[in-house]
Amino acid sequence: MTTSVAASEARRVRRYHLALIGVALLILLLSLARVVADAPDLTSSGTFAAALLLAVPIALAGLGGLWAERAGIVNIGLEGMMVLGTWFAGWAGYQWGAAAALIAGLIGGALGGLIHAIATVSFGVDHIISGVAINLLGPGVTRFLSEVLYAQGTPAAEKGAGITTSPTLASEAPSVSLPLLSDGPDLLGKLESTHWFLISDVAGILRGLTHDVNVLVILAVALIPLTFFVLWRTAFGLRLRSCGENPWAAESLGVNVYLTKYVATVISGALAGLGGVFLVFVTTKYVEGQTAGRGFIGLAAMIFGNWRPGGLAAGASLFGYADGLQLRSSQAVTGLLLFGALLLLIYTGAEVRRRLAAGEPGVRQYTGAVAASLAAIVLLWLWMTVDKLPNEFVFITPHVLTLLVLSAASQSLRMPKADGVRYRRGEQH
Repeated sequence: MTTSVAASEARRVRRYHLALIGVALLILLLSLARVVADAPDLTSSGTFAAALLLAVPIALAGLGGLWAERAGIVNIGLEGMMVLGTWFAGWAGYQWGAAAALIAGLIGGALGGLIHAIATVSFGVDHIISGVAINLLGPGVTRFLSEVLYAQGTPAAEKGAGITTSPTLASEAPSVSLPLLSDGPDLLGKLESTHWFLISDVAGILRGLTHDVNVLVILAVALIPLTFFVLWRTAFGLRLRSCGENPWAAESLGVNVYLTKYVATVISGALAGLGGVFLVFVTTKYVEGQTAGRGFIGLAAMIFGNWRPGGLAAGASLFGYADGLQLRSSQAVTGLLLFGALLLLIYTGAEVRRRLAAGEPGVRQYTGAVAASLAAIVLLWLWMTVDKLPNEFVFITPHVLTLLVLSAASQSLRMPKADGVRYRRGEQH
C-alpha cells in the first residue's frame, strides 16, 4: 500500500514538473516567434489582458459542463444557461449593483440547470434534446422578459433600457493590480517596453495577467483548483464521479444518485450563469446575444481538457488567447502561424522519437507525425508568403483553432463511462 501511494505521488510530481517545463517551452517559442515575425502583440500585456477577459467566461462554462458530465449528465445547454445568467445579472445589477448582479446571475444559471436536471434525471429525457431545448429556451425567455420589463414607459426604459439591452449597472465590480510590479512604478511595464528577448515577453505576460484585474477573474481562477479539490479529494467528489462512471454501483454503496445528479447539474448551471455575469461586468450591462457561442466553446474546452480542470484551463486559455490576438492585430495572427509551425515540428520530433523507442514498425504508426509535419510546412509557407491575412480569415481564427485542437486531442480522450446514460433506480445496465 505504501509503495503504491509513493509511486502515485511520484507520478503526480512528475506530471507537475512536465507541466512547468511545457509552459516554459511555450513562452520560449512565443518569444522566438515574436522576434522572428516582428509581431510584438504576440506577447504584449494588452494581448494577454484581452485573452484573460475572453478566457474567463469560456472557463466558467467549461467548469459547469465538467460538474455535470462528471456526474453523468451531458450538458450542451450551457449556452442557454449563460444567457439566463446575463439577463438576470443585468436586471438585478442596474437596480442594486454588482453584488446583486452576481447573486442573480448565479440564480438564473442555476434555474436553467434545475430545468435540465428535472428533464434528464427525473423524466429520463435524452440529454442532448434537453440541452438543445435549454439553448432555445434561454434566449426566448430573456427576450420575453425584456419586452415586459424594459418596454417604453417602464422605469427601466427611463434609465436607458431597450428591448435588447438593460440599463447600466448601478455599481461596477472592483479591479485590482499587483503593487509595484504592475501598478504605481509598474516595473513589469518598463521591462516589457525594452523588447528584450524572453525577458520582456515574460514581463508582458505577467503584466497582462496582473494589471487591472476584475475580482470576478480572481474568483474564476480560484474555482479551477477548488473544483479539482472537491471532485478529486473529497468523499462528496468521489460519490459524484462514481455516478458518472457507474451509477448502479454507486447506488449499491448507498449513494443517492438522483440527489447527486441534481446537485451537480444545478451547480453546472450556476457556473455557466457566473460566466454570463462576467460578460455583464465587462460591458457594464446586459446586451442580447453577448454570449456569442461561448457556452459551446466552453464545452469544447472541457472536452479538450479530457474532463479535468487543469486541461480545461489550458483549453480555455488557448481559445481566449487566439480570440484576443485576432482582436489586437492581424499581423500578430500572421506571427501565430510561425508559432504553430514550431509547435507542430516539436510534436513531430517527439512522436517519431516515442515510436522509435517503442520499436513500432510500419507506416500507419507514423501517420500522425507525417500529418503534423505537412501541416507545419503549410503554416511556414503561409507565414513566409502572406504579409497580411484577410480580415475574414483573422476573424475565424479562434474557431479554426478550436476544430484543430479538438481533432488533435480526440485521440486520447476518455469521457465518464455513464455520461449521458439514462439512470433508473434498481435497473442494472
